[in-house]
Amino acid sequence: MSEFRGIEFEGLRALVTGGASGIGLATARLLAERGAEVAVLDLAVDAVEKPLRGFPADLRDDASVRAAVEAAVAALGGLDILVNNAGVGAAGTVEDNDDPQWHQVFDVNVVGLVRVTRAALPHLRRSAHAAVVNTCSAAAVVGLPQRALYSASKGAVLSLTLAMAADHVREGIRVNCVNPGTVDTPWVGRLLDAADDPAAERAALNARQPHGRLVSADEVAAAIAYLASPASGSTTGTALAVDGGMARLRLRPAQG
Repeated sequence: MSEFRGIEFEGLRALVTGGASGIGLATARLLAERGAEVAVLDLAVDAVEKPLRGFPADLRDDASVRAAVEAAVAALGGLDILVNNAGVGAAGTVEDNDDPQWHQVFDVNVVGLVRVTRAALPHLRRSAHAAVVNTCSAAAVVGLPQRALYSASKGAVLSLTLAMAADHVREGIRVNCVNPGTVDTPWVGRLLDAADDPAAERAALNARQPHGRLVSADEVAAAIAYLASPASGSTTGTALAVDGGMARLRLRPAQG
């Protein structure tokens, strides 16, 4: 058992965007279990459970973001950790998504991340332990079919993570990201439900990852917690893969 477990985040204040469901909720719960005070930014915060604190925010609107961040920081009494997790998905090739959808996805996945970080930076600069973790994707580094728009937005998140890490390392602010593979979240569930053959589509997604299954939200949350932890104080500018080996492993076909 880690020497940090249970006390690892004691006295630290964390803000998680998109924290009402999926990876964000798993992350918010884990940080709270390990001792952090946690606030959640989301469009739907009615279902946010205690001890998490929910603050409504629309990442497409700068005034909404700034008001929510200020309210959350006031409630927490400061800010040490920012988890930029909120995002939207998209399916299709470059032919399938029109301009408004391209603008919408980039507005949330990339510019939304910028808006939250921009509002949080003055508070993070006052922290003795400041960490930003962005939820990126294996799609940023692996060519996946039917994910042109989503992949482009996550490629931008990866590049932005590295630029932010360089910009703020001398201020004592670490910036990293996680690159999950296909995670068993409500969004993926909706994609499967919409498929012509949901069972076959799930089997294909399982097989795409060398370890043979979807990644769990809890596994991604554990990676985020590691990058946010005081235990990783020398880790910045890193993309941590949580993808069952999808990005790097090349296995021979299984022998029947």
